[in-house]
Amino acid sequence: MALEQSNLLPVIDRWGPSLAYNEKPSQDSIDVADRMVDTHCCFCGQQCGITLKVKENRVIGFEPRYDFPFNEGMLCPKGVKRYLQGSHRDRLETALARDESSPDGFRSVEYDQAIEKVASEIKRVQEKYGHSAVGVLSGASLTTEKAYLMGKFARVCLKTPYIDYNGRLCMVSAGAANKKAFGVDRAANAWDDIVGADVVWISGANIAECAPITTNYVWQAREMGAKIIVVDPRITPIARTADVFLPIRPGTDAALFNGVLQIMIENDWLDHDFINNHTVDFDKLVEHVSQWTLDRTAQVCGVSKKKLMQAAELWGKASSSFLLHARGIEHHSNGVENCLGAINIVMASGRIGRKNCGYATITGQANGQGGREHGQKCDQLPGARDISNPEHREYISKIWEIDEAELPGPGVDCYEMMRKIHSGEIKLLLSLCFNPKVSLPDSEYVGAALDKLQFLACIDFFMSETARHADVVLPGSLQEEDEGVVTQIEGRVIKINKAVEPPGDAKQDWKIIQDLTKALGRTQGFSFNSPREIFDELRIASKGGTADYSGITYEKIDAQGGVFWPCPSDDHPGTRRMFEPGSNNPIAKGAGPFYFPDGKARFCISEHRPPAEETDEEFPVILTTGRVVSQFLTGTQTRRIGPLVDQYPEPLIEIHPVLAEKLGVKDGQWTTVETRRNTVTLMAQVVKTIRPDTIFVPYHWPGKRSANRLTISAQDPISKIPAYKVCACKVYPAKEPPHYENEVEAREHPKPKLEIIQM
Repeated sequence: MALEQSNLLPVIDRWGPSLAYNEKPSQDSIDVADRMVDTHCCFCGQQCGITLKVKENRVIGFEPRYDFPFNEGMLCPKGVKRYLQGSHRDRLETALARDESSPDGFRSVEYDQAIEKVASEIKRVQEKYGHSAVGVLSGASLTTEKAYLMGKFARVCLKTPYIDYNGRLCMVSAGAANKKAFGVDRAANAWDDIVGADVVWISGANIAECAPITTNYVWQAREMGAKIIVVDPRITPIARTADVFLPIRPGTDAALFNGVLQIMIENDWLDHDFINNHTVDFDKLVEHVSQWTLDRTAQVCGVSKKKLMQAAELWGKASSSFLLHARGIEHHSNGVENCLGAINIVMASGRIGRKNCGYATITGQANGQGGREHGQKCDQLPGARDISNPEHREYISKIWEIDEAELPGPGVDCYEMMRKIHSGEIKLLLSLCFNPKVSLPDSEYVGAALDKLQFLACIDFFMSETARHADVVLPGSLQEEDEGVVTQIEGRVIKINKAVEPPGDAKQDWKIIQDLTKALGRTQGFSFNSPREIFDELRIASKGGTADYSGITYEKIDAQGGVFWPCPSDDHPGTRRMFEPGSNNPIAKGAGPFYFPDGKARFCISEHRPPAEETDEEFPVILTTGRVVSQFLTGTQTRRIGPLVDQYPEPLIEIHPVLAEKLGVKDGQWTTVETRRNTVTLMAQVVKTIRPDTIFVPYHWPGKRSANRLTISAQDPISKIPAYKVCACKVYPAKEPPHYENEVEAREHPKPKLEIIQM
């Protein structure tokens, strides 16, 4: 418990961002703020409330924010130190253009020149190859206003179908499963429903490190008598105090859920009234899971029959329960079916749509929920509308004042866009706060795609590894340099408040996009003067959709501490708990609480399929990847924050003592992991908290330390999420220490010399 508690820090930290990389402050460097700005953390989907201290247009520290109900002043290590990035010496303050004669490959250029260069290249490529020769990648940590604008920009200004976002790597499997089962993609409950549940089931979610404040809700539930079930190939901190821990073999989650459901059926631990009155197709599922006997399930999943039976009995007999999962069951080539398996045991119990009974996905990115609801996902339009649905297309076309025939059809996922670059279909790419060079699997293939482009433009606030491939880099904005809304982990729409202005020539991202529309001469529909104006149009565009924000305003968010969507009218308070009896939605129209015409939820077959790449004699070990508490995503921000780097400075290979001894690997020894794609050499960390057939490598580092040099590009056929959580590898002591001296470290990025050149 001590380790878990160390990740919840209700403290006051006043270290100033002007400090050198790892220096501690002298007394006279601790400034007194002249403004305090209530806002939210810039990292994960919990979006904890925080107050930023501002002096002379610099964020100099923070105070806990106790009035935001989700975290009530608590922060994880990333939240405590997040403000240190603001005045980092790597902050991009000018536009950059590629110049191979410069020491770091770039020279500073005037902002307007850079905009003109990007626009001229877009015109050139589209005139020669057509509109769809241009692709757009954007981020799930953007405000919802920016996400909306990016979708509109791609489809109306650029007229290309090819836009997708890095949320593709996050929650899309859960989103697809939610839509199949419930007809809508949103966490069903606010987190306070966890407190008071009889049983909390956590699958594939290392909440103590990846969502520490969520851990506090589980603790509270445990203090009130809840039993905790944890399913993970690693003994994560939350697993150490679980009532039942199932150390599952990676890639077998669907089998596990099917086996649990079969036990529930055999013992009649079912809610027949709920199944009969509010669902369809349970009989088909009963037939399917009959093959998943206790013996078979335990053997396939690599867990004991006794523990499996204990988990099923706790879940089946509970009067209230809450199931949480995250990337551990989603990052698979059958991630959607894994999620459907989780949903099936929730619905069979009837424990959804009422107090202390729920189901939710733990959102990874800051706006992982809102970022996919309003148009930057390749197959969706604002309001979570379907871009292939004629009625949906017609409605959005009217809002955007274009002919429906001009609206492009569905595009492809972000990894398929890399394949289209390799095939020559996409010639130019514009990226906003997306670092695919580090985040996508089989990263050398991705790097080769970036180099094959005729032109790459990146908008970002730090020089990411992807931006180092760019022809032009435009300096964008940090979260605290703009305002807008995001939708946090519970489905609560909250307000990000502007604390400081962007430095130098850096601009808010939405302004950069509109400057591009001006340079292209395609400004119709892009005359917004503020995020509020964008949000007002988004509200209209979302009206009547499943993700209906039409009744949400900035003022209502401030007054209520956030508003849960759907919120279909000005006098509607928002929807804290989905699927309550008698609740209405625009699809069911009073027929029932679920988002299908008959108002009933769907049981869906959850088929277990082996991983896309199984172990064999040559590659006998399972590789799984994930996060550590002090780092986030590709590390573009957190690898620039000294105290966070100190906490976990380099990626390590977690390996069980039994496997280590078998392979001749010692703790602290340089060790090589090899897959069919590449090799990585890192220090081994011998631990007893992982399965003996599995190793774990965190993915926050670039270059030769990148876990995604190793991962496979297999994808779920429905969600197109990559299979980060399982591939085959071999492990052996390194022949020599690794050579990283040619890599550019985040802490060593030089500031480009300011030299205005003509382009």
